[in-house]
Amino acid sequence: MNEYDSSRMLDLMQDAYGMKLVANPEDADVILMNTCSIREKAEDKVYSELGRYRKLKEKRPDMIIGVGGCVGQQEGKRIQQRAPYVDAVFGPQSYHKLPEMINKIRRERVNVTATEMPEIEKFDHLPAPKGNGMSGFVTIMEGCDKFCTFCVVPYTRGSELSRPVEDVLEECRKLLATGITEISLLGQNVNAYRGLAADEDEWDFTMLLYAVAKLEGLERLRFSTSHPMEVTEEMAAAFGDLPVLMPYLHLPVQSGSDVILKAMHRGHARDDYFPLIESLRKHCPDIALSSDFIVGYPGETDEDFEQTLDLVRRVNYDFSYCFKYSPRPGTPAAQSEDNIPEEVKDERLQRLLALTRLQTREAMNKQIGRVVNVLVEKESKTDGEMQGRTADYRIVHFEGQPRQIGQTMPVRITKAYGQSLRGELILA
Repeated sequence: MNEYDSSRMLDLMQDAYGMKLVANPEDADVILMNTCSIREKAEDKVYSELGRYRKLKEKRPDMIIGVGGCVGQQEGKRIQQRAPYVDAVFGPQSYHKLPEMINKIRRERVNVTATEMPEIEKFDHLPAPKGNGMSGFVTIMEGCDKFCTFCVVPYTRGSELSRPVEDVLEECRKLLATGITEISLLGQNVNAYRGLAADEDEWDFTMLLYAVAKLEGLERLRFSTSHPMEVTEEMAAAFGDLPVLMPYLHLPVQSGSDVILKAMHRGHARDDYFPLIESLRKHCPDIALSSDFIVGYPGETDEDFEQTLDLVRRVNYDFSYCFKYSPRPGTPAAQSEDNIPEEVKDERLQRLLALTRLQTREAMNKQIGRVVNVLVEKESKTDGEMQGRTADYRIVHFEGQPRQIGQTMPVRITKAYGQSLRGELILA
């Protein structure tokens, strides 16, 4: 979602001022930092980066520096109190005001702060998407009403709000008109989408999937991030029904322990999760699955952690993202004692990583010998090689040409690595 927001900020600056991206901060007239506060020490990293920009500002006082995103929302005016050379602070629901803010800064030489969280009005003020490459993002809903105890998102992104159906479809059409062939639908809880159609009927997420899938020019459709409570049988069936819906789903579970799931306020039990996986694999046997896991949540016992390992073994993921718990300011969990020693967190994380890496390696090895369709995205770091993704989101490297970027090419997989594959292009 931050990538989407950053691309829309660029569209705004291009439309309002004819600005273009530069490679080095030293050459910029405006520096905008888009931030995420979901990880530990995000605020410290922001201030560290701002310290480098301060020197540029001293040499060029007319340079405008802005801090946006979730750290901007969370910290607000505290950023300018600590770093008074920052001209603008704005949250993820306010970046559509950037041209107005920059005009005010230039005209009055004042600092501005915009951290309001109005209803999803910002999309009405954004220019048409320009498109960049072969893949594009479309935010269909924002915010979160789940209030997981460890997560700061509801406090920085606000309540769940869904965009109208026609607005989403129109943005997709505009992206496809730029030559993009792959679209990813985005939301903090994307499958919680409930948008109004033109006839005022409310559409759920699966209805929107079927509508987007019909758009001319679309070859690949993805979405992220999903919540287990919002997975329906109809959504699972869509993976089997819609050829353009790619066979990959990120479905975070966080823990395999009912005790910890309840403490996290996840809203589901471990035994609610397994039928969802069975349904998805019933409708789409080749679907690749990934998840998020937190170890060392306050109160997690050895038995709780063993339950997480058991869940991972039962599901057998293609990819997993594993983290040690760290308290995020302003969340309910931050009120609890962080009572798991760091050495215990480290030991549990390493055990979980060993298991998930083994699963990923086995899933990658199964690809060897297969012919897969790869959407070519960019040149690899190795000369003469290209990089792309399979339908199930695996990275593939192969010998190719830059002119192939944007094309979907058949590639035979010859080797598997920890996080990527190598293949040979099959030429007609």
